[in-house]
Amino acid sequence: MVDLSRIAASLTDSSDDGPLPVERWNPEHCGEMDLVIKADGSWWHEGSMITRAPLVRLFSRILRKDPEGYVLVTPAEKVTIKVEDVPFLAVDYDRTDRGYEVRTNVGDRVLIDADHPITLRHSEALGQRAPYILIRGGLEARLDRAPYYRLVEELPVEDGALVLRSGGATFRLPIEADA
Repeated sequence: MVDLSRIAASLTDSSDDGPLPVERWNPEHCGEMDLVIKADGSWWHEGSMITRAPLVRLFSRILRKDPEGYVLVTPAEKVTIKVEDVPFLAVDYDRTDRGYEVRTNVGDRVLIDADHPITLRHSEALGQRAPYILIRGGLEARLDRAPYYRLVEELPVEDGALVLRSGGATFRLPIEADA
């Protein structure tokens, strides 16, 4: 069985709060952990919600999406976890002189641009279309309902699509309903 506290202890020495170089770590796969990231953005371990935001932030920094699924990875071990939709929620955004900067529920901040595109697609977890933003390393955030409605109010509509210009890129988000 994978020990969540051992993984946390091995990472607490890291003073930087940014992403860790998980793409360079290739340890042995150690099995599955009973950790689920729910569609609402909450993190659950062995049936209990993880309520300590710093712990969630710490684990979000070692999250990686492999071809087989989502894993938590350290230099010493790799464990599979379950993600119901995508691992992060974009809970707010700011409009800056460069464009739209989103903030996730785990503290990441990214500018929507060519490297961090926004797309609109069907969410199996929600049963409807939702906007998704690439955050880092193949990991996405779904734009939460309140900031999405705020965004819809301020974006222009051109030829049946919302048009978002940010970071030197233009994104067209069709407004027609799901088929």
